[in-house]
Amino acid sequence: MTKLIEHWIGGAPSSARGSRRAPVFNPATGEQTGEVVFATAAEVDGAVKAAAAAAQGWRETPLARRAQVLFRFRELLAANTGELAALVTAEQGKVISDARGEIARGMESVEFATGITQLLKGEFSEQVSAGIDVHSVRQPLGVVAGITPFNFPVMVPLWMCANAIACGNAFVLKPSEKDPSAALFLADLWRQAGLPDGVFTVMQGDKEAVDALIEHHDVAALSFVGSTPIARAIYAKGAAAGKRVQALGGAKNHMVVMPDADIELAADSAVVAAYGAAGERCMAVSVVLAVGAAADPLIESIRARLPGLVVGDGADETTDVGPLISAAHRDRVRDYITAGEQDGAMVLVDGRRPDDIGGYFVGPTLIDAVTPEMSIYTDEIFGPVLGVVRVDSLEQAVGLINDHEFGNGTAIFTRDGGVSRRFQFEVKIGMVGINVPIPVPVAYHSFGGWKGSLFGDAHMYGPEGINFFTRGKVVTTRWSDSPELTDPFTPRTSE
Repeated sequence: MTKLIEHWIGGAPSSARGSRRAPVFNPATGEQTGEVVFATAAEVDGAVKAAAAAAQGWRETPLARRAQVLFRFRELLAANTGELAALVTAEQGKVISDARGEIARGMESVEFATGITQLLKGEFSEQVSAGIDVHSVRQPLGVVAGITPFNFPVMVPLWMCANAIACGNAFVLKPSEKDPSAALFLADLWRQAGLPDGVFTVMQGDKEAVDALIEHHDVAALSFVGSTPIARAIYAKGAAAGKRVQALGGAKNHMVVMPDADIELAADSAVVAAYGAAGERCMAVSVVLAVGAAADPLIESIRARLPGLVVGDGADETTDVGPLISAAHRDRVRDYITAGEQDGAMVLVDGRRPDDIGGYFVGPTLIDAVTPEMSIYTDEIFGPVLGVVRVDSLEQAVGLINDHEFGNGTAIFTRDGGVSRRFQFEVKIGMVGINVPIPVPVAYHSFGGWKGSLFGDAHMYGPEGINFFTRGKVVTTRWSDSPELTDPFTPRTSE
């Protein structure tokens, strides 16, 4: 019997009135495990109004008390990591160790937000003019919304909601309909932590719910992570509606390997970065730019590691690569491999698998002789597919990276400090790794790319997240001395 997955409104599960529903599957088996109910525009309106009513009281809650709620929420996340990770694996498919790692990275953002008493300190300038002082503060926006992807159903919501709630906002989450249950688990943890009813809301749904959030006059800001076409559309619609928007899109992350690099380290890093989480992450390395003599030994080292990777159900602790999110996405990834082969690339390790094994699996795939005009190079595949482009120089590698439409992450492997410094100086990418394959910033920095990977000027979480979920106010003050006001302890002279 499948479970019914509904909304969370006003601090409790909420029965949905909408008739539209979608199945939820276990990607490892292809079996339906649940059914998610899609919100109507009217339900979104009611939920946002409830959030707006809760936002006022939460804004007036002292910072120290907000921080206490965040501390309790963080401890509840730690205590429930095992159960939450199992839920993520069951609906998203990623291996259980990746699911636990996702929760740990999300907890880092919560830990950062517990410092809200320090993070929201303003500035003060005394005597800017005769008897005049100026001070600045940052205040919450009110109701803000997060629209999150299927690949990180815990971490990405925590990137958004921890800072938003710490700053004094009410937060409405619209999770992916493919793995919606983790959002409700988070909602219940917020309840247990003592968050007032209505400050955290979950609205299940699809485009209708997203459009309703974009159009709602009480939603002041939209935070989105997903594909570039949708990020571009949400940014355009949200900005046109007068909202603050940060919309993080797709990626095609290049890893440059120089001839002087530690080839074994580079090969290990490429395997982890390309095939971890089945390649379903926006920071996955999907292209290796092998410079000169690095190519042949690097390819052989990567190829030698792939037979040792176990493909299977993510709930099995021995599994290295789990399934993809859906049958449609599995077929899409396989089509890209076929297209690359037809375009003249060499499939050295083929992860296309027969349909009768069950589940939505594509195994680790390694492709040599990739060229920049092929779709396996230009497009974000979002699967366990690593293409190798052979280049002659660092200049050629940097040129390819800078010419690509995406600008999320990149990495270089070299022993030469001068080369690495030149690379980080010249490359037009938002996040750069030096002998680090997946340069996701820690929680007290901020996450985000350039070019087609980010729409809006605010990066995710960290200091920029605090700024995104607040707005500045500057107060100029003058208090004039009055001859009527005298020292109360000085006796008045009788007339």
